[in-house]
Amino acid sequence: MRRIVGIDVARGLAVLGMMTAHVGPDDHGPVPPGGFAQLADGRPAALFVVLAGLSLALLSGSSHPVTGTRLVQARVRILVRALLLFALGQLLVVLATPVVVILPTYGLLFALGCLVLRWSRPALLTAAAVVAVAGPPLGQGIAAALEDARPTVLTEITVGHYYPAIVWSAYLLVGLAIGRSDLRSPRLRGLGALAGVGLVVLGHGGSWVALHVLGWPAALATAEPHSSTTFEVVGNVGVALLVISACLVVGDRWPSLVAPVAAVGSLALTAYTVHIAVIALLGQGVVYQATLEVWLAFIVTTIVLCWLWVVAIGRGPFEWVLHRVSTRAADIAPDDLPPSPPRTETERSGQAHS
Repeated sequence: MRRIVGIDVARGLAVLGMMTAHVGPDDHGPVPPGGFAQLADGRPAALFVVLAGLSLALLSGSSHPVTGTRLVQARVRILVRALLLFALGQLLVVLATPVVVILPTYGLLFALGCLVLRWSRPALLTAAAVVAVAGPPLGQGIAAALEDARPTVLTEITVGHYYPAIVWSAYLLVGLAIGRSDLRSPRLRGLGALAGVGLVVLGHGGSWVALHVLGWPAALATAEPHSSTTFEVVGNVGVALLVISACLVVGDRWPSLVAPVAAVGSLALTAYTVHIAVIALLGQGVVYQATLEVWLAFIVTTIVLCWLWVVAIGRGPFEWVLHRVSTRAADIAPDDLPPSPPRTETERSGQAHS
């Protein structure tokens, strides 16, 4: 899969944003409502999943989807990665940090993505819209029905509170549609930015109207982070489109300037995993009593170490395992050709005279 600087920058911002949500201090400012720290709550994780869908598109041919054996190889690679991500996520859950780990849902979404690799962009965007509208009430209804049942990993990642796949698959579908486009096109970036602004206004403005004018229940009308409502999904997709469009432009024009953040994006899985492990080592206080100094230490250390690693070594350790195992699993040899039928005497004679 070819690396695109702007996409790595966007992925780096997503990882650093999730890190900020975990260990960043709250500022409770009036502008924006809830303070700037509130911007890192939920939106970077949604961007992370949109970029996951985009990565699946790049793995399977980008704007020219693969077919035949190559499609089988792409699906095997994605499924193996899904299993590894799910397993790693469960290991991070065992560390019992205050952080809700996104990787189990991430792995499930990877597996679901295999089913739609051949879908067109209109089909992907239509499916994303259907999921964004129908997924929240359906997920809430299923969760309510299972309220007295024993919780399982599957129910948690499918209809749980933070990263329910029944809703978050909309982000993956949008990312796949973006990845099926020409990411080098200035027109695409301009349209992406315009659509992003429109969706942010529709998501958050629509939520305000639904709550304060129409009197809808908050469970369906809020756009608060991790509410997984239609309005939150729409707003988060808008933010993701804005960030991706801006990062593609900046990555093309000033690649050296954004190289440190791009390095974090190219080592996204390693950076995310290590920061969860560090939180486990330092204790829950770094989350519940977050300070500016600790947050800066996390951010600066992550950027510097990732940058040095990329310059000195290249692919990150967790990324290397993911790539190596999935590529070897998908190393499908071409089908053997059937043996040639024996030539007749006439054919041998004709070849001798030619």
